[in-house]
Amino acid sequence: MNTDQHSKTSRPDILKHLLGFLDLTTLEGADTEEKVRQLCRKAAGFHAQGEGFPDAAAVCVYPTLVKTARLALEGTDVRVASVAGAFPSGQSDLQIKLREMEYAIREGADELDIVISRGKFLEGLYDEVYDELVAARDVARKVTLKVILETGELISTEKIRKASKIAIRAGADFIKTSTGKIPIGATPEAAGIMLQAIRDHYRETGKKVGFKPAGGVSEPDRAIGYYQQVQEILGDEWLTRELFRMGASRLADNILKELSGTSGLQ
Repeated sequence: MNTDQHSKTSRPDILKHLLGFLDLTTLEGADTEEKVRQLCRKAAGFHAQGEGFPDAAAVCVYPTLVKTARLALEGTDVRVASVAGAFPSGQSDLQIKLREMEYAIREGADELDIVISRGKFLEGLYDEVYDELVAARDVARKVTLKVILETGELISTEKIRKASKIAIRAGADFIKTSTGKIPIGATPEAAGIMLQAIRDHYRETGKKVGFKPAGGVSEPDRAIGYYQQVQEILGDEWLTRELFRMGASRLADNILKELSGTSGLQ
């Protein structure tokens, strides 16, 4: 990694980079088609803020709103992500999870954010968790697959490390910290463990796996912290939207407020 180059990167430049790594997210029971269309306009409108402002990487919604996002983002480079697989609990029959994934893909999802079965994992049924993820990978073979560990429920460093390795070995394109639906979201400690697992896998196999912190990442300082963790553990080559994302709802406005002195896109 090129730390000299990184050390010369200004805070405003880092914040601009971060805008391009965002999965702008709305995952509420009160989500409407118009709310999703507004989010899509926002995600595809960052570039209008000025030179060097990238648009968001993706918009993340529930499966029933994928088609709305797909139409709203037509002609842009912003991708459509969908949660699936009995998000956020993961507590459903595997076939139901897979059918929901298939539905989201048919509706136009480019990416799926799915959850591991934490109940099975905490019972020590690691092979079952792995087999479920392999089945999900087969369904999602033509789209980007992000696997959410829900690190706040995994209790220990060793369990976070083990869950990371299982998800990576099963074929995840990204491993993701959290759903954002429990009190403990992304933490630097969990991120460090996950990034080390990604690094170890790359050293062993030459395959790069992406990383996505999500859950409570709303302030620029915290986002920069994750950016720096990725840079320090994995290197500058991971600082692309193909390998680094952040799940966020309020973060974009806070970044734009700092960069432009406004409360967000007008």
